[in-house]
Amino acid sequence: MKLSENIQKELNAQLNRELFSAYLYLSMAAYFEKENLKGFAHWFKLQAKEEVSHAMKFFEYIIERNAEVELAQIDKPKKDWAKPLEALKDTYEHEQKVTDYIHKILDLAIKEKDYATQNFLQWFVAEQVEEEAQALEILQKLEKSKDSVGSLFVLDHHLGKRE
Repeated sequence: MKLSENIQKELNAQLNRELFSAYLYLSMAAYFEKENLKGFAHWFKLQAKEEVSHAMKFFEYIIERNAEVELAQIDKPKKDWAKPLEALKDTYEHEQKVTDYIHKILDLAIKEKDYATQNFLQWFVAEQVEEEAQALEILQKLEKSKDSVGSLFVLDHHLGKRE
């Protein structure tokens, strides 16, 4: 069964949002490289790759449902932050927005009784719990460390070990 126009439109919009997320996290990686915080940069580079993989899940699902992929222009992301804490606040807020978008698409799929799309989106519902939790954990660690350079470097070292 082909996707409804409404769901197709929303899935394409989310595909674009996932690609924007990758751009945003690459921009954050560049910021952290500039700040010589290589661990943070590494974490955000991997996060960017993960967001591209999320976009590809939407891409493949749209095609699998015999619908058309429509790629839109990707907005230019912010590139500078006053300090690492600000970048992590933006990360957490961004992940909350993504969660909201996923929930709205799921609400639409429920309204339209599109059970396949409801099932597809459940992976993203669970993924967003993890995404928000990771961003919040790093944010809270930065908030607790205040302006301690030592704590920042310990966290940077820890984030650099992400696989």
